[in-house]
Amino acid sequence: MFALNFFRFLSKIFQPVTFPATQSTTMATEFSIEEATVNDLQLAFQRNQLTSRKLVEFYLSQINIQNPVLKGVLEVNPDALAQADKADQERRETAPGSLSRLHGIPILVKDNIATKDKLNTTAGSFALLGSVVPRDAGVVTKLREAGAIILGKATLSEWSNYRSNGAPSGWSARGGQGKVICCNFLVNLVKWILI
Repeated sequence: MFALNFFRFLSKIFQPVTFPATQSTTMATEFSIEEATVNDLQLAFQRNQLTSRKLVEFYLSQINIQNPVLKGVLEVNPDALAQADKADQERRETAPGSLSRLHGIPILVKDNIATKDKLNTTAGSFALLGSVVPRDAGVVTKLREAGAIILGKATLSEWSNYRSNGAPSGWSARGGQGKVICCNFLVNLVKWILI
C-alpha cells in the first residue's frame, strides 16, 4: 500500500516537469493523459489504450508547444522514441506484471545528472557543452534498469545555484530564465525509490 501511495505522490511531482496538456487528449473513456499517474499510465499500457511511443510523442509535442515560454527543458533525448519502441516491444514479450512500474515511463533528469548518451550534461553552463561524461550517474543507471525512458534534461540554476549568491533561481546560460525548475527534492525522491 505504501508503494502504491508513493508512486501516486511521485507521479504528481513528475507532472509539472512533463508539462500538462492545454488541449484534451482523452485516449479512452475514463483515461486522460493530462491527469494520469504512473499507475494510470501502466494500466493504459496493459489495456492497450496507450503505448510508450504515443506517450513520448505526446510529451515531445507538449515540450515543443510550452517550452519556448516555460524554458523547463534544456534538450530532449534524440533516442527517446527508440527507447519508447524498445519498451513497447519488451512489454509485448514479457509476462504482465513482471516489469517495473517505471518501465516505459518518460522521465526528465536535471542537467547536472550525468547521462552517457547523446544528451549533454552541463549544469546549465556553456562551459561543459559537448563534454563527455565517463558513465551514467547512479540514479540514471537505476532508472534505465527499471526501464524508464530518459526523455531529456531539465533546466536548473546554473551550476546548481553555486554560480553566485545574487543569481536568480532557475537561470542558466544554456536555458535562460526557466519558469519550471527540476528540483533536488525530485531527484532525491527518485534516488530513494530506486535504491
